[in-house]
Amino acid sequence: MSVHLETSKRPSRKRRRNRLFPKVLFLVMLAVVGYFIWMYFQSGSHQRVTPYDGRQQVIVHKGKAVPQSYQMKEDEVLLPFSFLKEQIDQHLFWDEPSRSVIITTKDKVIQMPSEKLQAFVNKKPVDLRVPVTIIDGEKYVPVSPLEKIYGIHLRKMEGRDVIAVDNNGDTIQQGQVSSEKDKSLPMRLDATKESPIVSDLASGQKVIILNETNGWYHLLSNEGVLGYLPMDQVKKLDSYQVEVNVDTPKERNTAWKPVGQKLNVVWEQVVNRNPKLDSIPKMPGLHVVAPTWFELKDDKGTVGNKADASYVRWAHREGFKVWAVVSNGFNPDWTKAVLSDFETRQKMITQIVQYANLYQVDGINLDFEDVYLDDKQRFVQFVRELTPYLHEQELTVSVDVTMMHGSDRWSNFLDRKSLAETVDYTMLMAYDEHWGSSPVAGSVASLPWVENGLKQVLTEVPKEKLLLGMPFYTRLWKEVKQDDGSVKVSSRALYMSGAKKWMEERKLTATYDETTGQNYVSYYDKQENATYKMWLEDETSLKKRIEVSKKYDLAGVASWRRGFEEPNIWQHIDSNLN
Repeated sequence: MSVHLETSKRPSRKRRRNRLFPKVLFLVMLAVVGYFIWMYFQSGSHQRVTPYDGRQQVIVHKGKAVPQSYQMKEDEVLLPFSFLKEQIDQHLFWDEPSRSVIITTKDKVIQMPSEKLQAFVNKKPVDLRVPVTIIDGEKYVPVSPLEKIYGIHLRKMEGRDVIAVDNNGDTIQQGQVSSEKDKSLPMRLDATKESPIVSDLASGQKVIILNETNGWYHLLSNEGVLGYLPMDQVKKLDSYQVEVNVDTPKERNTAWKPVGQKLNVVWEQVVNRNPKLDSIPKMPGLHVVAPTWFELKDDKGTVGNKADASYVRWAHREGFKVWAVVSNGFNPDWTKAVLSDFETRQKMITQIVQYANLYQVDGINLDFEDVYLDDKQRFVQFVRELTPYLHEQELTVSVDVTMMHGSDRWSNFLDRKSLAETVDYTMLMAYDEHWGSSPVAGSVASLPWVENGLKQVLTEVPKEKLLLGMPFYTRLWKEVKQDDGSVKVSSRALYMSGAKKWMEERKLTATYDETTGQNYVSYYDKQENATYKMWLEDETSLKKRIEVSKKYDLAGVASWRRGFEEPNIWQHIDSNLN
């Protein structure tokens, strides 16, 4: 038997090359694709978006596109009321009854009725080219009267219906796009290459540089598009400041104060008739008397008048200023009716100014209490509308406020910060910690309560505008234990000499209470089965209060009220205050 052996043949070189070629080709193609992918991501996102989502009539302010749009009427730009209030003037006011925009400055009250070609500046008529216009519920205000009032300047951008609103004094940093081979560069929505493109900027194109972040410039193009470019693609040019010919109010020194001294003020309560002038003792160190003369009498804005010209003459002879008090009658419904309407507010304001001139007073002190919380901004508006007219007469304007903790109608309705920005002085009524009908006996104004409350108010009112209120009265508390174990609490107010007399009749001596910083007395009446308690207002407590006012470098003190004090108190206040 024969065996045949077959030997396998070696593959040819040609066949081996044919098998290797596809692998090499695949690797080359993979490298090419990878290169283009790498190049794609190096160049960033190619997604494009429409600037401002296609929105028209865009307003750019402080480097941002605001949500509101402007309007055009007879070649006049009208800015939305909501934008102006949010971004330019938080006190811009819309008065619904008169359908008017109300602007208040340090020396002007400007009424711009809607759809009318006439405005009023301090009640004097002024013609407008375009009126306040209401479109789809939004109020639009012509910009030309606003430029000098607010110091705003408008730049109309090229090629788009975009306007930039600048403020007087803003620094505008100019720039220029700079690229190799003069090619256009993609401006992106955010400061990252992965962000969509909002516009292409040609080399040499002028831009405004708003700020820089993480190696990118935030820009406003000359076409009005906001976006970002890497910093190495923008060349900084010159900068300039926005200059607007702003109306400058006349400087008036209405915040009167005695030279080198702290203010010492006292309220004069006038219920039915003014005091007999010959019965008023000397009050050394006193600077200002504030008689409660003027009061809201109805919901029509009528101001009741209890003023006495002879009192003013007496005060001036004694060297005192007279700051007449105007109150709301502590009637929340009348107050709401008056504050809610520009015309009614103006009626009340006109009477106040006329009375101030008639009686030759030196200032007006506003005492609005028991006011609904939703009238908070209306009260601010009333004060802002009144103050320019009083300042025009060189009168000092002050407002009374309570501590910041309390009820809506006696405390929370007060926008202390806004009021303090408008008036010359703020009087802090730092008393009634325990009020007449309090269920618990206690001090009218313990020192820790006063100081803590004062520190809160100082977060909203500058110290140089704040006077600390001091009580000249105390409360005599009576506690009677009931059959069910509860304690019935009642009180009555006593002025200084009354409290002293009550103690003398019972041969009582007060002791100093460290907790309240006051002299304190208690007494058990067996016949009445009642315990009496009293935290005294006297030289000791007043000295402590003045120390607090000086500790915080306040403008001075204001006391409630003349006639409740003992005669020697004035010398005591003066020696401690100044």
